[in-house]
Amino acid sequence: MGGCFRRSNEMSSPLAWIRENIPNARIICSAVPEVPSDRAWSAVRKPQDLADVDVAVARAVMGVAESGSVLFTEAELKVNTLAYLAQHLVVLLDESVIVSGLQEAYTHPVFQTARYAVFHTGPSATADIEGVLIHGAQGVRSLTVIVDG
Repeated sequence: MGGCFRRSNEMSSPLAWIRENIPNARIICSAVPEVPSDRAWSAVRKPQDLADVDVAVARAVMGVAESGSVLFTEAELKVNTLAYLAQHLVVLLDESVIVSGLQEAYTHPVFQTARYAVFHTGPSATADIEGVLIHGAQGVRSLTVIVDG
């Protein structure tokens, strides 16, 4: 689906990976303690305040092997637009929470408690009649899942 998969043991830290692989990133907005944020959450008054974010970092509730998707709720994103307005999305995922398919994913208790839940599968793509493929046509331009464990 256009996303990338990395293992945490292949890098010194998620922040180091971001700095090396997305060198032009000026604003990193992190919803996880492992990665420092350039944007203070106290400064985010409305969802549009995240429109200038270059890299968003969030931890997923789970991953789905069948579709390559990751699941977020409002708790992980803090502000739902974080996963949509950023140019690049970096997802931290514990290997132990990867399930095989969507049928199993939908039995997760979060679907009974969360007000908002969304599966992300990667950047959108479009191709014109000449076959030129563009990832990130809408939403994030890249999705990288960093797996722990």
